[in-house]
Amino acid sequence: MASIRRTLSPAYQDRPYQNGGTSFPVSSPSQKLLSNGKFSPPLPFFSSYGVGVRRLVAGAFIQKYSRKVWRRSAYRCIAFFLLGFLLGMSPFGEVDDIKSQDFSFEIKLSPVNVKLDPESVVKRKDFVLDTVNLGVELQSKTKERFSFIPKKQIIVVTPTYNRALQAFYLNRMGQVLRLVPPPILWMVVEMNVASMETADILRKTGVMYRHIVCTKNSTNIKDRGVHQRNAALEHIEHHKLDGIVYFADDDNIYSLELFESLRDISRFGSWPVAMLAQSKNKAILEGPVCNGSQVIGWHTNEKSKRLRRFHVDMSGFAFNSTILWDPKRWRRPTSVPIRQLDTVKEGFQETTFIEQLVEDESQMEGAPASCSRIMNWHLHLEARNLIYPQGWLLQKNLEVILPIK
Repeated sequence: MASIRRTLSPAYQDRPYQNGGTSFPVSSPSQKLLSNGKFSPPLPFFSSYGVGVRRLVAGAFIQKYSRKVWRRSAYRCIAFFLLGFLLGMSPFGEVDDIKSQDFSFEIKLSPVNVKLDPESVVKRKDFVLDTVNLGVELQSKTKERFSFIPKKQIIVVTPTYNRALQAFYLNRMGQVLRLVPPPILWMVVEMNVASMETADILRKTGVMYRHIVCTKNSTNIKDRGVHQRNAALEHIEHHKLDGIVYFADDDNIYSLELFESLRDISRFGSWPVAMLAQSKNKAILEGPVCNGSQVIGWHTNEKSKRLRRFHVDMSGFAFNSTILWDPKRWRRPTSVPIRQLDTVKEGFQETTFIEQLVEDESQMEGAPASCSRIMNWHLHLEARNLIYPQGWLLQKNLEVILPIK
């Protein structure tokens, strides 16, 4: 039999055994060589080089493997992201189907077949069933209530100036306009400066107003009203106000029916005006003669005014404001601004102004029907020699004091 002997390394020669014994001495040739100290391991350089190469290869392999794992994870993440994005963008159904089927909160009751036993039905002769109204009539009344046509705006132009009865005229005019259903705009025009007294009266009336100042220099008192009305016309044209323009002097008397009839005018409307003559001993009727709503003639009694084309007072007509700033709508031949002329004689401002608005009576409308009613009066009751107190307040009491008996 062949025996195999394993030599112990020097590190285990002195190790005690568990049973308390000691290691046996080994006298082998190899042990002797190790103990002599003359033996050195063969090729020490190649052994250390092999260990370094082994570590380098192991490190490169591990680093390359970790890079592959990171790249593979990144590629998978990108691939799944693109797949989810495409699935999210692709439509799987129409919006109508979703609204009508998936998200319908309508409660649908299944039909139930009910059969009545004829013997169990109680018949009563005095039973009367009233008419069932299901809210149909109420719904129709609600539509009639809210289906309204917007009313035309009335633009009232009133020139005024400082005098004794100015406060009385403006307050009376404001109270009348306050009773007119809106929309209504009161344009009060003063010369040179807007007085505080007039502004205070306008604020207290409760009517929508615009306080306008005419800066036109005029030495002639008769042309004052012409310049004031032109200032109002420039304001309407500049701001393109839409409505029916009516020149209403503050010293005239007006009825509510007049302002209600103004909203029926489409282009130009006219009506008769009752005037008190300058002599104050007779009344004069001036205005159109109508057949229905068609103007066929004119009322006039003054011989000096028979040369006029249209016999009408300044407060006896009204017109659509779009004629001023929309000439194409009314097929005006020119786009020259429409203004009152201060170069004509007194009493001819009305007819020269109307000639710029209409061509003849066929473009006019009579109001009311057949022009059979007087709706405003022009009275000359001005107190020319009186001076109004500043601020409409009396600074001093009466000089005469009566004793109390």
